[in-house]
Amino acid sequence: METDIIILLWHRLFWPILRIIFFVSLGLVAANFIEALNWTRRLALLARPLIRLGRLSAITGAGFSMAFFSGVSANTMLAEAFDQGNISKKELVLANLFNSLPRFFLHLPTVFFLTAPFIQGAAFIYVGLTFSAALLQTLLVVLAGHFLLTGSEEYQVSAKGRTVTWREALLRSLKRLRKRIPRIIKFLVPVYIIFFALDRVGIFQRLEGIMADTRLLSWLHPQSLSIVILHVTAEFSAGLAAASVLLADNSLGYRDVVLALLAGNILAAPVRAVRHQFPYYVGIFNPGLAAELVGISQVTRALSIIAVGWCYYLVT
Repeated sequence: METDIIILLWHRLFWPILRIIFFVSLGLVAANFIEALNWTRRLALLARPLIRLGRLSAITGAGFSMAFFSGVSANTMLAEAFDQGNISKKELVLANLFNSLPRFFLHLPTVFFLTAPFIQGAAFIYVGLTFSAALLQTLLVVLAGHFLLTGSEEYQVSAKGRTVTWREALLRSLKRLRKRIPRIIKFLVPVYIIFFALDRVGIFQRLEGIMADTRLLSWLHPQSLSIVILHVTAEFSAGLAAASVLLADNSLGYRDVVLALLAGNILAAPVRAVRHQFPYYVGIFNPGLAAELVGISQVTRALSIIAVGWCYYLVT
């Protein structure tokens, strides 16, 4: 019995905490290393047209480029820039939303190759619509930045000064990590323990059950409700399995399956964001700011998918 408890705590609590601390620390070192070498402007080249139009800084552009490879590193770079006063809170919020497109591409192979075997042609429609939602969010962020930001921070980078060697940059990064790591542990560990306890007593399962309330889904085909409920209360692959069966016996068409998956996506995301995304955000940002960024991100994401899904609903 005691052995089972130890194994459970290791796999569900201690190991996830250590893993998050490791990746946040790695992201912190990478962010400071890039800043010390003045590579921010180079990384921002990928998003230059959008950065210019949105009056965003080179740091935001660099974070956008980093997000194609590591969301943790991108967020850590933004957090460091905000803590040092290089970007405003307004730009931090927009930058976090701006990274939705690279985050989409980061997970695209997994999502596509998971959906395609289950729902075949409908996978192209579903992935295309979620991509459209990410693109819409990015364009809205650029427009918001154009009107909300003054442009005074545009292409802001560290002063060039003398050339910094890789060794010096690495030493600076490690020095910054030593200062930051106590704060990361101070906020991350208690929050993760609290959320672990809430999960064990079934709070998140109850929230998922509320989100899957069929009264919210009366506009869907009745047989597609099982897809949404499994998507929300179990996992994405469970919803896909149900969709596969219903497609195979011609109970549903591509349209109904896609709409059900979009609805499940919208309903499942907030609870999973609170359960998984918020604890790791607390390791990067302070708890209040982390909650604000996660909340704004989820609302914006949901509205973007609703807008794209509504258009698909009307057109088809």
